[in-house]
Amino acid sequence: MNGITTQAKIHPTALIAPGAELDSSVEIGPYAVIGEHVRMGPGTKVGSHSVVEGHTTLGEDNRIGHFASIGGDPQDMKYQGEPTRLEIGNRNTIREFTTIHVGTAQDTGVTHIGDDNWIMAYVHIAHDCHIGNHTIFSSNAQIAGHVSVGDWAILGGMCGVHQFVRIGAHSMLGGASALVQDLPPFVIAAGDKAEPHGVNVEGLRRRGFSADAIAVLRAAYRHLYKSGLSLDDAKVQLRALAQQGGDGDEHVSALVNFIDTAKRGIIR
Repeated sequence: MNGITTQAKIHPTALIAPGAELDSSVEIGPYAVIGEHVRMGPGTKVGSHSVVEGHTTLGEDNRIGHFASIGGDPQDMKYQGEPTRLEIGNRNTIREFTTIHVGTAQDTGVTHIGDDNWIMAYVHIAHDCHIGNHTIFSSNAQIAGHVSVGDWAILGGMCGVHQFVRIGAHSMLGGASALVQDLPPFVIAAGDKAEPHGVNVEGLRRRGFSADAIAVLRAAYRHLYKSGLSLDDAKVQLRALAQQGGDGDEHVSALVNFIDTAKRGIIR
């Protein structure tokens, strides 16, 4: 990326700061505003009236809808204008009126979004969040600061996620749910205080998980949520289940590691 070139498709009403670095193939729509510290990779398109500001980097083939606000200051009263960052990977779709903020100096200073994510209208992704790959954020999903979302996770519309919560890979959070503790990988949760409702079986099938792996994960879910065991006793059973020598071992081990590292606890 070597700055603005005459080949870039920039609408004449767009405002591009002199320091912005845009690949020659980017497209910027009418009345969009691009800040001086922004870098955009090949094929990225920005819709009309959107603002991309801050120390923000976007990779290749991203699509930003109209009226989005990307790279704004964090909604954190401790923020004092430090040059924190927003990093967005490749092939992400970010729809209308979405807000994504840079990080804070109190954390790593980076908000990070991976590749191939589908982020629908009115979504809010706060400072210092870390989003994996292939996630889906349904319209008006709202996540607070310092939240992490694993690969292939799905967040339903109008859900709310408490700060510092983790959402595990391949999990699903239902619409209008309130999540205040960690959601383990592979688990479906829903409710105004989100509760577990089984394994995301259909999602795992679509992603190529074997029948044996899914069966082992369902057994792990029963130990964790249906056996009446304490969390410590359930983890003993899970560790044993992860040593069966089958397709599910790696996935159950990932589940145990997620539980072991939960600072806010997991939903139960």
